Amino acid sequence: MKPLPFNLADIQPLLSEHPTPLYIYDEEGIRSQIRKLLAAFSWNEGFREYFAVKALPNPEILRIAKSEGCGADCSSMVELLIADKAGITGGDIMFSSNDTPAEEFKAAMERGAHVNLDDINHLDFLEEVAGLPELICFRFNPGSVQGGNAIIGDPKEAKFGLTRDQMFEAYESAKAKGIKRFGLHTMPISNELNITYFLEAAERVFTLAKEIEEKVGITFEFINLGGGLGIPYKPGQKELDIEGLGSGLKHVYEKIFGERQSPVKLFLESGRYITGPFGFLVSKVRHVKDSYKQYVGLDASMANLMRPGMYGAYHHITVLGKEHEAQGMVYDVVGSLCENNDKFAIDRQLPPMEAGDVVVIHDAGAHGHAMGFNYNGKLRSAEFIMHPDKTFTMIRRAETPEDLFATLVS
Repeated sequence: MKPLPFNLADIQPLLSEHPTPLYIYDEEGIRSQIRKLLAAFSWNEGFREYFAVKALPNPEILRIAKSEGCGADCSSMVELLIADKAGITGGDIMFSSNDTPAEEFKAAMERGAHVNLDDINHLDFLEEVAGLPELICFRFNPGSVQGGNAIIGDPKEAKFGLTRDQMFEAYESAKAKGIKRFGLHTMPISNELNITYFLEAAERVFTLAKEIEEKVGITFEFINLGGGLGIPYKPGQKELDIEGLGSGLKHVYEKIFGERQSPVKLFLESGRYITGPFGFLVSKVRHVKDSYKQYVGLDASMANLMRPGMYGAYHHITVLGKEHEAQGMVYDVVGSLCENNDKFAIDRQLPPMEAGDVVVIHDAGAHGHAMGFNYNGKLRSAEFIMHPDKTFTMIRRAETPEDLFATLVS
């Protein structure tokens, strides 16, 4: 478990001015993680990381990613608009369709984004509503050839992507329509720490790409292997071996494409790997309750961080100022929603806690604030960047009741 990049004294000035809950993102950690990722794949000419906007949709985060050489992976109109605000345009955007309306296809085309289609029928739809792009990409779903994990599930049950047979048909159709530039996309894993799983998936996709090239008579400019690089949420878990993944992928690439004249550029669209370990939900204890169990009630709730209540995800918890005290109590750590799954931890060993204690929930930098909601009238919290000198910049203010009421008609 990585140590926190701040202590209670570091954030006390912030807490004296801004109410909890709030999010803090470690700029130095994010930049370092991007550089580590890019270095691991630097052997591939043209490698590109498209930061997954859905993980942390804030323009300031995208500006950091852009300054380190990343593009943006978008899948909706608002995510395209966020990319606009960060100054990311053209082929620096990968737009992946997902039950996409016509106006969003048009918006992606107007920006010159790489368009990645999720359905074989989307090619005709795209041609009708927005015209055909110079380059087209289709998303491959490997089906039962590959197992899934707890988050992504069985690929055959997933709503995303084309079957193997459909991939050949799709590229034949695209070629017949006059398209001359091609990419291929897949998303085989989610939050995976085992690089062997990733390498096996990559070999299947590379093999498929080569077969499509030979049968259809096209050449792929890039293969996008999606995201899914995991982070160690639980104490004792080892970090993903990103250097081993990079060198292993190089071996697989050379095995399949070794004699190829023009290199295939490899893309990733990581979100969790880049920002996940460097985001922290800071909250305060409101109440400590003793009933059938011991409960610690926070001013944060599932509306601030959905993952634990949604599918039992583990997030480590630190009580600032009590880091070195014995973990002598067992608590359920909960929020104030009228739902019994509003729990950040169940039967978690922690130091004795009292009202006013400051709690930090680790590894909340991806799919945290982004998945917030307003049930029970809960308001989304503020977000802050922590700079290397331990100063803080607000990058999103907290919602107010007026924000919530602004959409009411009467």
